[in-house]
Amino acid sequence: MTNVHREVLPTPEALAERIADFVVAGLGEAQTHHGEASLVLAGGTTPRAAYMLLAKAPRRNAIDWTRITLLFGDERCVAPTDADSNYRMAREALLAHVPLPASAVLRMRGEAPPIVAAAEYAARIRERFGSSPRFDIVLLGMGPDGHTASLFPGSDPFVDDDALVRAVYSESKQQWRLTLTPSAINAARSIVIALAGSEKAATYSAVARGEGDPVLYPVEAIVPIEGQLTWLVERSSVVD
Repeated sequence: MTNVHREVLPTPEALAERIADFVVAGLGEAQTHHGEASLVLAGGTTPRAAYMLLAKAPRRNAIDWTRITLLFGDERCVAPTDADSNYRMAREALLAHVPLPASAVLRMRGEAPPIVAAAEYAARIRERFGSSPRFDIVLLGMGPDGHTASLFPGSDPFVDDDALVRAVYSESKQQWRLTLTPSAINAARSIVIALAGSEKAATYSAVARGEGDPVLYPVEAIVPIEGQLTWLVERSSVVD
């Protein structure tokens, strides 16, 4: 049975602080147990605020950056300099401010043809982590429509699940995306789904009650095999 923990935070600022503290503690624990740690980054406003906190003292100094691999849970198929790039956001908020070797950042090449970029990223993951990767921490968000990473409603999120990385076309966004598959995410030791905003309240309520299915709400596909699932939810996303 999945080990699920839920926390409600009073403000977006408190949520960002909690995410940042969770990452600091989780990376330290992973390094203590097996020497190195892996962190899968998410895009979005809330993660950006958390990354900015991680880039500053005291949290920045509490992390051993020399023993970390950073990955991305999804990416828009744009150049890394594009304003929509998750990599650019992470670089500006975090990567440019911490002593992390360039080789430790596994970037999804959004500028490459989508199918090629997905296969390439899966190969890089297998090269670094083996055929059955198990990341230490995966950060995710949830959209008002129940999407997470770049797994969108209306299609089976488990398509090509064993591929680890898929290229997907979002009809709602009119854009190609790259995303980790559920199997790549669900093998993680710890998964955090963070969300803020009243526009997500109805969907979060339905998901928390177990309504719908992964085709309707792709976030329902996130069910860790052995790890911990933690929901960090800002107060306005909770229906009274």
